[in-house]
Amino acid sequence: MRVLDLDTVRLSEDRSCLEILDQTLLPGTVKVLRLEKIEDIFEAIRFLRVRGAPAIGVCAGYAMALAALRIEAEDYEDFLTAFLEKKEYLAGARPTAVNLFWALDRMERTLRECADMPLPEIKERLFAEAQAIRDEDVAISRCIGEIGFSLMKPGDGILTHCNAGTLATAKYGTATAPMYVAREKGMCDFHVFCDETRPLLQGARLTAFELHDAGIDTTLICDNMASAVMQAGKVNLVFVGCDRVAANGDTANKIGTSGVAVLAKHYGIPFYVCAPTSTIDMSIQTGAQIPIEERDPSEITEMWYKERMAPEGVKVYNPAFDVTDHSLITGIITERGLCQAPYEEAFRKLGI
Repeated sequence: MRVLDLDTVRLSEDRSCLEILDQTLLPGTVKVLRLEKIEDIFEAIRFLRVRGAPAIGVCAGYAMALAALRIEAEDYEDFLTAFLEKKEYLAGARPTAVNLFWALDRMERTLRECADMPLPEIKERLFAEAQAIRDEDVAISRCIGEIGFSLMKPGDGILTHCNAGTLATAKYGTATAPMYVAREKGMCDFHVFCDETRPLLQGARLTAFELHDAGIDTTLICDNMASAVMQAGKVNLVFVGCDRVAANGDTANKIGTSGVAVLAKHYGIPFYVCAPTSTIDMSIQTGAQIPIEERDPSEITEMWYKERMAPEGVKVYNPAFDVTDHSLITGIITERGLCQAPYEEAFRKLGI
């Protein structure tokens, strides 16, 4: 079965658990985990078994519906109190991806809108809302893909960083969606360069895996080779995803993205960020206000090696994300349209 045919995140048919594709095992092993407890879902998000801002949002919606199903309460107020405790707990899984908080807030709003309903009906409404989040994610990715495809030309070389593919969403992906749409429309004459994306190698393990699996002409490169392929004229445009967008258009994405943007600016290559509107956080003005997650040093020093690669005791700096300045971005592709600077004005015109 091809990756595009797999569900990254789904609710089990009997609604007893959340089923996720364990991305920490890819590409060597394709394994679906069945998670019943909110603690297990927290662990899956925290340790990147499910990852990618949109997929995390879908996961959070289902998680809260499942958690609500197990709440035993006599009345709405007790139910609400228990629900909010679980929401606060799950919000601590990861700090940067705004879709996590967006989905949790959306589930809370649904609950509050149902205050006059019997508890069994409220629980049904929460499941319906979680499913709506997933269905909308598929449609959003498709729209981003159509807009991104309109920017492509036959023969293009495209560079992408990290994994903003179907594995990071419910389907299609964001940064990879234009490539999948191009294939669906019969355009095959393009080539994709995937940065390996240190330290967790999502580009090598995930993007290269899913694009190659889909029959897309793909070349894996180390992160420090991006300049060489750009200088050689092999890259015509860049598509990347993001986990949060500030009101001024600054974007947070997997560490290394800002360096790609600087290189693209230097070589005159268009640099596009593919961002569902749910990742746009108008409550923060600039990227300096985006919290940046720092991860375990062992991801750099020993995780991918048979023997420790760095000396014991050496200091390690391991931020998971960096912020790309809006001045380096050619355009931000949302499901509602292509936004260009000034970004805050463009976002407001789209009703964000």
